Amino acid sequence: MKQPSGRRRRPRAPRRTTPPGVLTLAALLVVASLVAGYLALTRSDTTTPTASSGARKGTSPKPHQEPRWDGKTKVLGDGSTSYTGPQKGQLKPVPLKPGEKPPQFVVFSWDGALQGDDALFSHYRELAEEYDAHMTFFLTGIYLLPKARKELYSPPQHAKGSAAISFATDEHIRTTLEQLGKAWRDGNEIGTHFNGHFCGKKGGGDWSVAEWKSEIDQFYAFTEKWKTNTGFQDVDPLPFDIRKEVTGGRAPCLEGQKNLLKAAKDYKWRYDASSAGDFQIWPAKKNGIWDFPLQMLPYEGGKYQGLSMDFNFLYNQSEGETEGDPAKYPEWEQQTVASYMSGFNRVYYGSRAPLFIGNHFEDWNGGIYMRAVDQVVKDMCTRKDVKCVSFRELADWLDVQKPGTLQRLRGLDPAQSPDWPTVVK
Repeated sequence: MKQPSGRRRRPRAPRRTTPPGVLTLAALLVVASLVAGYLALTRSDTTTPTASSGARKGTSPKPHQEPRWDGKTKVLGDGSTSYTGPQKGQLKPVPLKPGEKPPQFVVFSWDGALQGDDALFSHYRELAEEYDAHMTFFLTGIYLLPKARKELYSPPQHAKGSAAISFATDEHIRTTLEQLGKAWRDGNEIGTHFNGHFCGKKGGGDWSVAEWKSEIDQFYAFTEKWKTNTGFQDVDPLPFDIRKEVTGGRAPCLEGQKNLLKAAKDYKWRYDASSAGDFQIWPAKKNGIWDFPLQMLPYEGGKYQGLSMDFNFLYNQSEGETEGDPAKYPEWEQQTVASYMSGFNRVYYGSRAPLFIGNHFEDWNGGIYMRAVDQVVKDMCTRKDVKCVSFRELADWLDVQKPGTLQRLRGLDPAQSPDWPTVVK
């Protein structure tokens, strides 16, 4: 396959306002603004799964029930998408029984969702299937738009046809479409990472509600009309209706959530994962939409708290340089694993608040952050009472719980293991 045209932006020198090893929310946004596009990583998966947590059974009833499907595939629009019935194998959302300890939910999510030469999209789709996990893949809309048709994109406050990331090659559009279809059939969620990945000045933080709606509408258009835009007639339609499938997203660089939430209500979205960060607490809603932030996890043995995403570790370990000292890669990889596992254990043996881990398909510092995720998926998702789910599945589960129960859960400290009958009534 051809490598992508265009280049990835290099990290700027980080600004340190706190001791080494700690990442403040402000620093997060500096680093987040440097994340761009996809990277090509050629490697094979050298790890072997050891166990599965068991198959999910049946298809879950959703809080928002759809009419019964007649069993017929309905091709939509120009043939880019289709409706093939309710998604199978979803977690069944049921209210907690009095005194019942909540499951430990873990959500792995990916920004960009492009199948490049690195084959990381397919790798994590297959890893999720192997470990009975569902993940959320946030698709970038212009990854389905050929560079030759880039003028179809009119980004808010930027020139027509421009983007802060590279457009995908035709071959990568094809492979991405294939993985999107397989991911959905496996039970994973397809969300949105919007389009041009603009950050900082004139980025999402500066966009009005109307501009966010324009960005969302264009995301839908690129997904619903990829056949028209690419001319590909030998590729099957995506097996889902994108308008029904997308119920949330994550804004590039975690910017602009205030106006994004206002825009999202008109699309009946269920959640947003664009918050810059919070402690490991049970989620609440903002403007009627579930807020699923990145989380502060113990870092360096608990001396600091760092955010639960790959570029947080990149910032702390190599000051934002994507190719740090190779001699330190093994140490940094285990440090990343230890931080994820410390955050997991804190709530698994404590409040059972959901754990959110967000990443990109990248090869920073020799791919150590990808290998760290490999390890923790295999450790976490095989534990008793653990459910590795998508954001949408978590929103479904939260929606059917008693309001009083959720309020008491939100009052727990992360490491607090309560007398459950006093919380779940």
